[in-house]
Amino acid sequence: MQDKQDILRLVKEHDVKFIKLWFTDILGFLKSFAITVAELEKALEEGMGFDGSSIQGFARIDESDMVALPDPNTFQILPWLAGGRRAARMFCDILLPGGRPFEGDPRYVLRKNLKRAADLGYTFYVGPELEYFYFQDAHSTKTLDDGGYFDLTPLDIASELRKETVLTLEELGIAVELSHHETATSQHEIDLKYTDALTMADNVMTYRLAVKEVAMKRGIYATFMPKPILGVNGSGMHIHQSLFNAGGNVFFDKDDRYYLSKIAKHYIAGLLRHAPEFTAVTCQWVNSYKRLIPGYEAPVYITWARRNRSDLIRVPEYQPGKEKDTRVELRSPDPACNPYLAFSVLLAAGLEGVEKEYELPGSVEENAFEMSEEERKKRGIGTLPGSLWEAIQLTKESELVRRCLGAHLFESFIKNKEIEWDNYRSQVTDYELKRYLPIL
Repeated sequence: MQDKQDILRLVKEHDVKFIKLWFTDILGFLKSFAITVAELEKALEEGMGFDGSSIQGFARIDESDMVALPDPNTFQILPWLAGGRRAARMFCDILLPGGRPFEGDPRYVLRKNLKRAADLGYTFYVGPELEYFYFQDAHSTKTLDDGGYFDLTPLDIASELRKETVLTLEELGIAVELSHHETATSQHEIDLKYTDALTMADNVMTYRLAVKEVAMKRGIYATFMPKPILGVNGSGMHIHQSLFNAGGNVFFDKDDRYYLSKIAKHYIAGLLRHAPEFTAVTCQWVNSYKRLIPGYEAPVYITWARRNRSDLIRVPEYQPGKEKDTRVELRSPDPACNPYLAFSVLLAAGLEGVEKEYELPGSVEENAFEMSEEERKKRGIGTLPGSLWEAIQLTKESELVRRCLGAHLFESFIKNKEIEWDNYRSQVTDYELKRYLPIL
């Protein structure tokens, strides 16, 4: 834990000239404004005022005054320079004038859901696996390499970029578990070591910026777009989850055949039951649903398993019987979501299963993609929404997601997604021109 005096001392010791105050809008875009060292003490005590009416989903123009209060625990010196001078950053909690938390702040939403878990005696840990692509520029999908999954490519620019990114993340105080080439050409993955959900949401925001900053230095474009290339795997963000209490990992039961406690089974059942409702949050873009189709490893059917990687939820068996490694992996989210909201809805769904003791259906160890539709129906296997529009309709009717996000953010999010869908469906695409113009 760090306090005001710790921050003032670090700034002086490292000759920091600017402090960037970071927060996110409802869609998970990183927002920032800089203050000088002279304003730092005031900012730590009172926060810094700003106009919230220009931030996506924040406020109407007649109620726009807001305050960004830096969280001292997120202070970190940035490894890249700002205008040639050393800079640091802190994530902020957004307040209304008078000091009340702003209900449209995604970080506040996650804090609120983590408090619910804490009141039940739990700490929520997550470990995401973020995939992304390197392209030669932001206006094409020309790749940098022809590597595949776990390939040891020659010392080309892509492998060098990944290595430099890992070192940058470590400079930022973010622990990296592993990194490797992914399945598609020019697709890469860096996995962050699990930690508490609030710290991890901040880390994900920092990670995405770091990947892009390192690539940009070499004239390369990095993208977290879920499905940028037709015909190859899209980019996912598999999220490993576990609940701990004072006694350890509550998902672990040494006497269970699969080392899963009753709490773990109820939690998985909660994720399965509510997955269609929260998919608009974990897969929030029109493009997200180009990834969630059969044939490209991304899940489509609402199933769980231990070894099968076609399922929505997997219980990894890397270290069977080892308490700290017992966890649940959700495979549908993509890396372009808002991590604060994504972690919130997953926790809310899992806790709903725990509190209401949802019964966990049988695992599906065979490939659900190879089953007939009749067999899937017979076994009660549902599907994730097939488009953003379908996902929006399910989320709009979800009492769980509304309660989790709060009325303000829930309504702003739905409205934003409906506008995105309307803009998308009014477009005339290249596919339509190539397919229909010559024959109609």
